[in-house]
Amino acid sequence: MKYIVVEIQTMTDGTVAIQNFQKNSRNEAESTYHSILASAAISQLPVHAAVLMTNEGFIIMNQAYKHEVTPE
Repeated sequence: MKYIVVEIQTMTDGTVAIQNFQKNSRNEAESTYHSILASAAISQLPVHAAVLMTNEGFIIMNQAYKHEVTPE
């Protein structure tokens, strides 16, 4: 089984950027997932999220941080 970690970043203009990481073990995948969330917790983006799933599409974990963004 393979594990996929997805990083989702919503920009201030509403566009969404997605980055995928493929991992061979659940421990590797969880490490990447938590690293993303560590950055997301202090991110300046309005929404910064991570999803950990199997290559069969089963979602194991997901979390998002929403931050108040002050218009410049």
